[in-house]
Amino acid sequence: MLYAHEVIVNELAQGLRPTAEGVEWFESLPEDDRRRVLHSLVLFCDQARARQDDVPESITRSGIRPTHTPAVMLTKWRFGMESLPAHELTKSFRLLVALFTLADTRRRATYCAGGCTHAWHNLGGRGENGA
Repeated sequence: MLYAHEVIVNELAQGLRPTAEGVEWFESLPEDDRRRVLHSLVLFCDQARARQDDVPESITRSGIRPTHTPAVMLTKWRFGMESLPAHELTKSFRLLVALFTLADTRRRATYCAGGCTHAWHNLGGRGENGA
């Protein structure tokens, strides 16, 4: 069973939900929940086998500047964005979603190409609002 935030993040990574909608959802969460979502995203990136050479493309896709703190951290392969000040959380979210998207797309194309039973890779039947 997937938690609601896991479904939303995976929908974003699979292009089933627009990024702007994901950012709006993220920003509507209480700060503690935003930090939990970031922590989950770090775990998802690890599970999807994100690589350090994915970072430049992640920064580009995220739309944040390479000089923003989350981008600098990720360039040094340092995670822990959930502990950044509140004004950095949305930038961190955008960046980690971009990294997860790259890694998960590669994973689905290689390890899950013939089909898989991962619940998070079988969301395509959901409606526009995730229901």
